[in-house]
Amino acid sequence: MEKNIDQHGRPYSRVWFIFTLLVGTFTMSISQSSLSTAYPTLMRAFGISADTVQWLTTGFMLVMCVSMPISPWMLNNLNFKTMFVVALGLFDVGSLMIVLTPASWGSNGFWFMMVGRALEAFAVGVLFPSYQSVLLEITPKDNRGTTMGIAGLVMGSALACGPIVSGIILKFFDWKILFAFFMIVITLIMVMAGTGLIRDVMPRHETVLDWLSVILSVGLIGIMYVVNLAAKKDVNWLLNGLILVVSVAAIIWFCYRQLHLAEPLLELRVLKTFNYDLAVLLTSISYIALIVTTIIFPLYYQGVLHVSPFVSGMALVPGAVFLSILNPLSGKLADKIGFKPTMLVGMVMIICGWLVGLTMLSRLSLVAIILCAMIIEGGNAFVMMPAVTLGANSLPDKLVPHGTAVITTVRQVLGSAGVAVATIVLTVASEHALSAGSKPLAANLHGYHLVFIMMVVIELVGLVLAVMLKNTKKQGAK
Repeated sequence: MEKNIDQHGRPYSRVWFIFTLLVGTFTMSISQSSLSTAYPTLMRAFGISADTVQWLTTGFMLVMCVSMPISPWMLNNLNFKTMFVVALGLFDVGSLMIVLTPASWGSNGFWFMMVGRALEAFAVGVLFPSYQSVLLEITPKDNRGTTMGIAGLVMGSALACGPIVSGIILKFFDWKILFAFFMIVITLIMVMAGTGLIRDVMPRHETVLDWLSVILSVGLIGIMYVVNLAAKKDVNWLLNGLILVVSVAAIIWFCYRQLHLAEPLLELRVLKTFNYDLAVLLTSISYIALIVTTIIFPLYYQGVLHVSPFVSGMALVPGAVFLSILNPLSGKLADKIGFKPTMLVGMVMIICGWLVGLTMLSRLSLVAIILCAMIIEGGNAFVMMPAVTLGANSLPDKLVPHGTAVITTVRQVLGSAGVAVATIVLTVASEHALSAGSKPLAANLHGYHLVFIMMVVIELVGLVLAVMLKNTKKQGAK
């Protein structure tokens, strides 16, 4: 039986290491999607508009996009145990700021709360690529599919479970209990990590942090900020158009700099590998399907079917459970038959889920739409994490941290853009139908029909990309 040895030559339990790592990351990532059901409560508490409160989610995603590219440098230069505990501590500090924010401060209190939310997002953004890189580092290639299938529970299940957890807590407690709950769990994980369950397992290749690249990466925030303004009214497009131009220029400069530095912040040369490029796009397209499902479907449940936020959250449970069951199975399947057949199955399931949903929208059946969500989320289990594993296996081991950081960053950016575009299509189409004389129900359904059609088109592109994959078995080598 092979011993697990850390970077200091001391044995450790790989099972407990993975358990501690995944529970900590799972809890932190739940916070990404947990606030959607709390929006009405927070709007009343702070006296703010819907456009303002949504920055708790949008701002979270934007900060994550900037912190993700820094994770390879941290993995190469810092003790992983220290990095993990500090990230958890940063998340706890951010959560504490939110818990201590008095509603009497009004909108000023909300922006104080946003600072805490940004600290949470930075911690999650650093750990999300890192935990995947670490799992790939400590797992033999032949078993990576299975391990990453289990890790998929963190990515997929946490995203789906966020609204469920918040729905339950908000039904019985004050909204601050939601963040207090996160703090309690994260503090327990910090204690577990401190007792030795988390070890320094990553080899280090020390480099100097390129601060100019870090500054240029902030262009991602500018791009996503302007994208999220597209459906808003009374927007100063002269100013925001300038922000967009500067942000795009910053990202172009960032990419050019990474390709010409001897020791880049983010090694973009990984994009020269064919299967890796397809893996980046496939994991992003499947993530768009998942995150749009967890945000658009509750809006349909509450806005069209008129169920309560609690019922809306509970309606996500079957999909989350199905995703959780299939994630480990998809990893084992990828190890046995190869990544291409596994991902083809997943893409077909996702497309079928959106197509069936498109035909069922007008029937106003909660059960039918829940079943569609289950099919979409089940298909996601066969695509998202197998694509990450395939991408990592297509690269040399020393580039795996950069590869997972690129995949995670692109996935987050495209996922955020997907949600923004879906929301824009829903809002604009519904308002246009209303202004044309349609009744509210018909106008809403028109918007949802267009969103579902858009998602079918996006996922069909994903199916074409899956067909283009070079078939690999087990190792996913080039």
